[in-house]
Amino acid sequence: MSFPITRMRRLRRNATLRRMVRETSLSVDDLILPLFVRPGEGVKKEISSMPGNYQWSVDTLVEECKEVEGLGIPAVILFGIPEHKDEQGSEAYAEDGIVCRAIEAIKRACSELVVITDVCMCEYTDHGHCGVIMDNRDGNPDVDNDATLELLVRESLAHVNAGADMVAPSDMMDGRVGEIRLALDDEGFSDVPIMAYAAKFASGFYGPFREAAESPPQFGDRSSYQMDPANLKEAIREIELDIEEGADIVMVKPALPYLDVIRRAADDFELPIAAYNVSGEFAMLKAAAAKGWLDEKRVAMESLLSIKRAGAKLILTYWAKDAAKWLAE
Repeated sequence: MSFPITRMRRLRRNATLRRMVRETSLSVDDLILPLFVRPGEGVKKEISSMPGNYQWSVDTLVEECKEVEGLGIPAVILFGIPEHKDEQGSEAYAEDGIVCRAIEAIKRACSELVVITDVCMCEYTDHGHCGVIMDNRDGNPDVDNDATLELLVRESLAHVNAGADMVAPSDMMDGRVGEIRLALDDEGFSDVPIMAYAAKFASGFYGPFREAAESPPQFGDRSSYQMDPANLKEAIREIELDIEEGADIVMVKPALPYLDVIRRAADDFELPIAAYNVSGEFAMLKAAAAKGWLDEKRVAMESLLSIKRAGAKLILTYWAKDAAKWLAE
């Protein structure tokens, strides 16, 4: 039937009707808050390119996590900033490393909060790359995939031994999900899930994160291991391989420029799909809102809703606390 019998506006007449027929709902249960932890005491250092986000010392991080838990946000993901960096990123897998200390403190204080850890080497290496460096066939420095796997396994085991509820390898090395899964199972951690950064693109939207995690590469870029933004079929293959290796959740990163990848992954796979609403996505809207060009609450919630509508079950976002408050209003 066409107009005038069909009038699509009938169900838009008021807020209650719109709520009743809404196809996609955003919930606090969808949200994961990224947090950055560094050495020191009493530290709450604002990240200039990500207003409202901070580098925390363990003691202040615990207080932040108490607030996060109180807002009903189910999970946080931790990124570590070590006291010292070296070629091998040794603090990444040290039992007394910054992330391990943070995990232990959070789990003592926040029994219901799920603590996820980012598993990668870039924050811990002095060269800022995600693994062990070697020379490639052309004599140029590149990351040695297979040599890096051992370090990622050690990092994962250190985090889980400290009490992490889930590990999230973000390095984009081939085979790392399978190696981590085998190691966790062999050590009696078969119940610990893996959230794989399965389709992580070599994106220009990571800039503010590099400041937050103090992890810019000191030479070259990460395009030899992160994905070409042009490739959808390759992204689906990456996701499929991570699932075959034992991933329990698969992630697409970034989110907003890759909504088509999220949608395709949600259609093709039964596992929960996570999406990372990354630092650049956050920062550009924050900057526009600060200029008065956009309504921050409106565009932030519209962005998160679009990610959910595309098929993501879980959304890693720096707006998690604000979104939890806005949803409760």
